[in-house]
Amino acid sequence: MTDLPNVTDALLPTPDLARLHGPRSTHAPRVLLLYGSLRPVSYSRLLTLEAERLLTRLGCDTKVFDPRGLPLPDGAPVDHPKVRELRELSLWSEAQVWTSPERHGAMTGVMKSQIDWIPLSVGSVRPTQGRTLAVMQVSGGSQSFNAVNQMRILGRWMRMITIPNQSSVAKAFQEFGEDGRMKPSAYYDRVVDVMEELVKFTRLTRDVSDHLTDRYSERKESAAALEARVSLGAAT
Repeated sequence: MTDLPNVTDALLPTPDLARLHGPRSTHAPRVLLLYGSLRPVSYSRLLTLEAERLLTRLGCDTKVFDPRGLPLPDGAPVDHPKVRELRELSLWSEAQVWTSPERHGAMTGVMKSQIDWIPLSVGSVRPTQGRTLAVMQVSGGSQSFNAVNQMRILGRWMRMITIPNQSSVAKAFQEFGEDGRMKPSAYYDRVVDVMEELVKFTRLTRDVSDHLTDRYSERKESAAALEARVSLGAAT
């Protein structure tokens, strides 16, 4: 046996391949889409709606959250209707798409506020853990990746499975027609790539996400808490 004196051996089994090949869900993947602008003509919203069309074509059940009326984080109670709506949609989802404009070299406050309202935990439930995530951004100038990079960091912090591909649309005002639809381009093809990849990763992981995100440190902490509770009960 390998010499690992700092490891509780019983809490560290060899990963079980069989648990990754169990029964598969047959319902349509549930995808929540968030966008980060309140402007009347919002290119992040238009890109989000384009992504929604593609996801529908790929067999998904989609919901787009409208951020209008969402208060600033901690600026309202958690039972505020828009906060409750966002949290319920996050729990409903199996995958998410985050699309933000880049403003001052970063994602927008509108985008960050939505993410901040989704807590890391509600009781014993983590509203985003194990869900897949795709990130996209729009820019008014040359192509940049600041916003998508920031959202990747947040996705990791929220314990999400962020897919490798991403989309960054430069000079977004040139990429959409007067009808609000995205024009054919390499940018459009990349959006198709991202949505296709998101669906594949979601179908692959959604039924085993609990196993994928099961952590030794948390198992150890839970075992310690159980032992303490049992010991307390025996003492009384």
